[in-house]
Amino acid sequence: MNFHAYYRDVKPVTTCLIGTGDFGNSFITQSERMALMSTRVAVDLDAGRAGKAFLAAGVDRARIAVCTTAGEAKAAWESGKAIATSDVAVALDLPVDVVVEATGDPEGGARHARMSIEADKHLVMVSKEADSVVGPGIAAMANARGRIVTPVDGDQPSLLIGLVTWAETLGFEIVAAGKSSEYDFVFDAARETIDSNGRVIDVPGFGALDRLGDRDCAGLVAERARLAAKLPQKLVPDLCEMTLVSNHTGLMADRADLHVPIARIEELPTLFRLQSEGGLLSEGRRIDVFQCMRAPHELSFAGGVFVVVRCTDRATWRLLAHKGHVLSRDGSTALLWLPRHLLGLEAATSVLDAAGHGVSSGAVALTPHTDLAMIADRDFAAGEVLHMGGHHHEVADASARMISAAPLSAEAPAPFYLVSNRTLVRPVAKGEMFRLADVEIEPGSELLALRKSQDSHFFAAA
Repeated sequence: MNFHAYYRDVKPVTTCLIGTGDFGNSFITQSERMALMSTRVAVDLDAGRAGKAFLAAGVDRARIAVCTTAGEAKAAWESGKAIATSDVAVALDLPVDVVVEATGDPEGGARHARMSIEADKHLVMVSKEADSVVGPGIAAMANARGRIVTPVDGDQPSLLIGLVTWAETLGFEIVAAGKSSEYDFVFDAARETIDSNGRVIDVPGFGALDRLGDRDCAGLVAERARLAAKLPQKLVPDLCEMTLVSNHTGLMADRADLHVPIARIEELPTLFRLQSEGGLLSEGRRIDVFQCMRAPHELSFAGGVFVVVRCTDRATWRLLAHKGHVLSRDGSTALLWLPRHLLGLEAATSVLDAAGHGVSSGAVALTPHTDLAMIADRDFAAGEVLHMGGHHHEVADASARMISAAPLSAEAPAPFYLVSNRTLVRPVAKGEMFRLADVEIEPGSELLALRKSQDSHFFAAA
């Protein structure tokens, strides 16, 4: 695609950013470099922090206005200033084209999504926590008003959706699709250590597992996981992101907690194929994640995404293998991959597509296929609070599972981020999934209301 031509007739787009964390700061900085997009409004719980995000992006201090009312925001807008505020309602009457929701807060994200759509703004949904619970519902709500909700380019769900739909358009048979987890597993063979995000563990005996060769795939994967058990290997945000991709593409998890092998890049087309062919998967069109294993001097997958496709024309794929493409050890499947993950630096294309072309980076018609559920990793007592926190927005002593989407009911497993931050009203035993009746949810919960509306829209006939 020639991007200059594709965006040639798009008029400049103005955005309102909600949430000035790492993503938000890079997004504002990038927008300052662009001719087609500008970020004129930043919203944060602390308006001062929103102002600092503008400063960090190079906006002159005299151009930044901290506003607490809609009147102040309107006056600042008309004078050409950048607006920092702690209340999104202050900004929604302004002539911004697109709202970018990047708080990572399930309740806040749901509320901001609803308010933005009702204000007739296009919406870029960065907050996967809310998206995993109500994404199809808010997309349907926006569609009814002639507005677009889109996942954000630069983050892995949008990148993978794009790669999957590209492969499908070209007629490839997809066996598997997925991404690498956030941090590589860097194996030092001389010391027999693995370094992941600065945490180094000893892995004596791991050197014998360094290469797949002609080994049994399932056995090798299990042994690598055992030796590296001190490192987290199945992360909630990875499963959350794959839940979004499932809802946009219809690809499903092969197992509820995914396989997540520790694997070298060149091993992926051998591992992610059918069990009948020696791989890990029970069926095709499966979605998964891997922990990128490499030596210190080797290239990273860089948080990229991949598809494994069937090599239906062996002669063509033998030719492509000679050109450096990665095939399985028997040549039956091939790896196609994008080694990038640029977060806010790449987000502008989804903004421009929504406002300029009226299209989403995601599905044409988003449908709930998968829910992300929460499972207890220990016994929980009534009265405990399922606090969500940390960099990965996890709940201590709980993990995630990808299950088939279904409407809410009292005794059915509830979405992970719907029960997060709630108080338990009854005990939950280790190994059990948390259910809606296990937690107390305030009557005014926007997340719950939007999920009920989504269920009514998609599951009414059932």
